[in-house]
Amino acid sequence: MSFKPRILIAEDESGIADTLQYVLKSDGFTPVWCATAEEAIAQFAQEPPALAILDIGLPDLNGFELFKRLQALNQSMGGPEVPMVFLTARSDEIDRVVGLELGADDYIAKPFSPRELVARVRTILRRSARNGAGAPATAAVANHGVPHQIPAQTPPESSQAPAMPFALDHERMQIRYYGRALELSRYEYGLLRLLVQRPGRVFTRDELLELVWDDSSDSFDRTVDAHIKTLRAKLKAIAPEVEPIRTLRGTGYALNEELPTKAS
Repeated sequence: MSFKPRILIAEDESGIADTLQYVLKSDGFTPVWCATAEEAIAQFAQEPPALAILDIGLPDLNGFELFKRLQALNQSMGGPEVPMVFLTARSDEIDRVVGLELGADDYIAKPFSPRELVARVRTILRRSARNGAGAPATAAVANHGVPHQIPAQTPPESSQAPAMPFALDHERMQIRYYGRALELSRYEYGLLRLLVQRPGRVFTRDELLELVWDDSSDSFDRTVDAHIKTLRAKLKAIAPEVEPIRTLRGTGYALNEELPTKAS
């Protein structure tokens, strides 16, 4: 009998929580709903979940603060880090930026497709399994493409080791690729940093505009495409045989998760 990974849901709107619980349960997970941050902290302390979905607009504590408290609690318990996803009704890009800067694995804006959310949950769990090989594990459901073992997530941005062969230096705003420092413009750095921090995560052109550009309303899809093109040229100059950035036609871009650790 397969173990069903626990997914903690911190959401004060019962209608949204009901929908999330239904689709997660249908996909082989065990959802645990908490209407307040206080309940979420108590549930987390009782048994850390495989993943947590946090609404930013909770009644007793905002989701960002809850995220930090759960992280601290997780560290104090000494177990594998729990991946976390922000759920927000706000359209302001600052919420998305703050969520990713804190080290969250993803964010989803309301209204959302429940099936898309579940797909992202499975993707994050698979990525956590690959990045945390050898760490203490939590069992997962095999029937939905999630590995049997779900170890620790990649550490938060401030201390995480991004997917090889990239290395981020946040203080110098520099990225190394196969050991060589890249000469990047401001927007090239912003784009590549975002992709490197979330390998495999597909970013639409609109998301990249909102998260990287100062005023996305004055920019267009072709602006993103042009910067990706120059980025690829700089990466290819270092490792001609490697294709680190994937294009999903009609959708956007993602960092290839299957990159060689050494250039030929």
